[in-house]
Amino acid sequence: MRFLYCFFLFLLSLFPLSAQRSFNEIFPGIPSSVREAAFSNAGFYRSSEKAPLSALAGSGQSAIDPQIVEAVFLRQPRFLVESILVVPGRAGEYSLLDVYNALGKIRGLKGRLYRSATRNQDIPLFEDVTRIASAQKNTPVSDPPSASKVPSSETIYVRLKDVNFGNTYYRGDMALVRHGLRYSLSNNRNITYFFVPVIKEEKFIAQLYFEPIAEGMLIYALAGVDVSDFVSSKLDMASAINKRLAVIIGWVTEGIIARSTAQSTAQGAARYGA
Repeated sequence: MRFLYCFFLFLLSLFPLSAQRSFNEIFPGIPSSVREAAFSNAGFYRSSEKAPLSALAGSGQSAIDPQIVEAVFLRQPRFLVESILVVPGRAGEYSLLDVYNALGKIRGLKGRLYRSATRNQDIPLFEDVTRIASAQKNTPVSDPPSASKVPSSETIYVRLKDVNFGNTYYRGDMALVRHGLRYSLSNNRNITYFFVPVIKEEKFIAQLYFEPIAEGMLIYALAGVDVSDFVSSKLDMASAINKRLAVIIGWVTEGIIARSTAQSTAQGAARYGA
């Protein structure tokens, strides 16, 4: 018995039980302007070209898992877009299951609008969205029904018909990490513009990190892309990545809120016998 007790204490030392972290615990000393933007409806977004690791809010003193940032820098991106958004709510209002089920409804990205400066109007960014069978097979696959638990890891493949780049193909890798859920999205085929490759295979990556915190749900994202000098002189890649990241975050945010609200309504109805 004494051995089992000591072993149990040893496990607790490796995986201490803790309450949800607060925003300030994850981003200590973050500028007030960045914090204010993160808690706004629009969120905090910052685009940069060849920015050092130390310039990111998610590095340095941040308590964000360093592998999230390092995974992007390993691709040696020329352009970076960093985002922080807090979906406001009380502690425990949102769960990682809400996140997982929201991410699973990939077809919900279809038709989501973005502001086109050249056309001076809001237009759909992705004209069609579907899961596909694999990296080699384009056979459409239906979105799954809502899950009752979050798997430890999962990989999916998606086709996004982009308004500017046509059919684009991505691999999505989801994994549970110590405090939250990490979702990585990278292009597993070349991305073309008028049939000319502008982003080569695996040269774009976006890391999205979700963590339920004391103030609601934290969404931290970092996207990077490497392109040639010629492409960067013809296309505003920072703006292009920023818009796509914002659309994806907006879609997930709405899904998280909708699923949490539906669950709360169902629980309330069950409690009062409705």
